[in-house]
Amino acid sequence: MTLRGSRVPGTTTDQRLLDSGGSSEWLHTDPWRVMRIQSEFVEGFGALAELGPAVSVFGSARTKPGTPFYEMGTQVGRRLVEQGYAVITGGGPGAMEAANKGARDAGGASVGLGIELPFEQGLNEYVNLGVNFRYFFARKTMFVKYAQGFIVLPGGFGTLDELFEAVTLVQTQKVTSFPIVLMGTEYWGGLFDWLRGTVLDAGTVSRKDVDLLHLTDDVDEAVRMVTESDEQVAPKRPE
Repeated sequence: MTLRGSRVPGTTTDQRLLDSGGSSEWLHTDPWRVMRIQSEFVEGFGALAELGPAVSVFGSARTKPGTPFYEMGTQVGRRLVEQGYAVITGGGPGAMEAANKGARDAGGASVGLGIELPFEQGLNEYVNLGVNFRYFFARKTMFVKYAQGFIVLPGGFGTLDELFEAVTLVQTQKVTSFPIVLMGTEYWGGLFDWLRGTVLDAGTVSRKDVDLLHLTDDVDEAVRMVTESDEQVAPKRPE
């Protein structure tokens, strides 16, 4: 930057840095936040760089243990590990916890990418590799960069956000194409009907765009869709 006239500060940067009695407000300014953002990317890349093949599993934090959707998540986590994949979730409770539990119980890598939220604190007990984030966009980068596919369990706004971001990245070729499998035909069926009806008829998406999504109730089929697609795609992800 170039500063002249009244814009020239009355003190130097070094003076303000070394002034022990100065205000700590600088910790909350945008330039400092850039450093925090950078540190989150560095920490995430460092933690996951050697993870190996992985699948990101999304789903609601409100899914209760003992319910069919929780059991589905546990089975998904277990089967992915049995096929040689690490499991990446948001690290929270509910469906995320279920997938992490299945992965850990099967002896695999159970990854949790947590987020700082007022109503959802800490990583679930089944995570054996965890990273916490302040910023959603840094966290979501890790979901995509280190996964060969997505399996989406029933969920709310957060799950929908992650789902449609993944679809958009594939559709716009911002990432190497990978499978996106939704589990729960009764839960997601209305969404598919809307996409294939109202949205497709309006011409705002193409048939090819809609076909990026796959729907099933079968855990083995979902895992097969991910693993078979991974074997056919090279490179697995763009640099």
